[in-house]
Amino acid sequence: MTRVVFSVVLLATAAAVAEEAPSDFPENAKEPQAMIGTTWESQYVWRGFDIFRDSGAIHVMADLNLFDSGFGVSAVGHQSTSDAFGSLQRWDGTLYYQNVLWSGEPLATNFRLGYVYYYYPKPNFGLTQDLMEGHVVFSWPNLLPIKGLQPSYAFAYMWPGRENHWAQTVNPTFNQDSTGMFQILMLDYAFTVPALLSAMDDQVVKLHSELVWNGGLSPLGAKVNSGISDAVIGASTDFAFGPARNLVLTPAVYYQFSFEDTVNPDNEIWASVSLKYAF
Repeated sequence: MTRVVFSVVLLATAAAVAEEAPSDFPENAKEPQAMIGTTWESQYVWRGFDIFRDSGAIHVMADLNLFDSGFGVSAVGHQSTSDAFGSLQRWDGTLYYQNVLWSGEPLATNFRLGYVYYYYPKPNFGLTQDLMEGHVVFSWPNLLPIKGLQPSYAFAYMWPGRENHWAQTVNPTFNQDSTGMFQILMLDYAFTVPALLSAMDDQVVKLHSELVWNGGLSPLGAKVNSGISDAVIGASTDFAFGPARNLVLTPAVYYQFSFEDTVNPDNEIWASVSLKYAF
């Protein structure tokens, strides 16, 4: 998720169905395939928030495009590594539609419309409610004159879901403090370097940067000031295996500059390794 070009880009980011970049929006609109995978992260940072409070995380995901129609469903599970199978856990279920406008043209636009339900099956620091979200994401792969340089923009609106029966405490302002919008500006850059081994494909290095504007909400139901909360830079690359190159290992590293203490008082650095199988 970064760019050799660091970038003070406006805002935005991705998740080839909820877990690809440190954020959670797709980089490309049309990916007509099913996918399963798992990711290890040294720390789970999401839209500026340290979700599991300095704990690493294991993510598992499954994504299914419905008959190459652009409609799809995905599920992603997040589990803290410091509390294995304990109370720190979240599951995200997403329904989405993604497609391309003006394909092949300078103004070609990848877009995605999605609805997400964030389900907390366990207490998670005493959180009392699930969350819901609607989002729209746009990316423009041909807009800029530099090959491989792609700007993106994401708008997400979040509001409370059901109140969970196991709540340890009830936060009377949770509804208010977890309702509002995120806007994310992203800039991604991909370039190719020679393969490490002759039997391998050339290596694509992907750099990502993003700037996040928080409208005054927290997934943890805490008081948050509105404004630019953080900027992230990072880098990743894929190692594809198998005859069809459909088994992909992706190491990545990210750094977050935190600007708003009510979201996160600390700058963050973390690494991740994911393994995904597409079929």
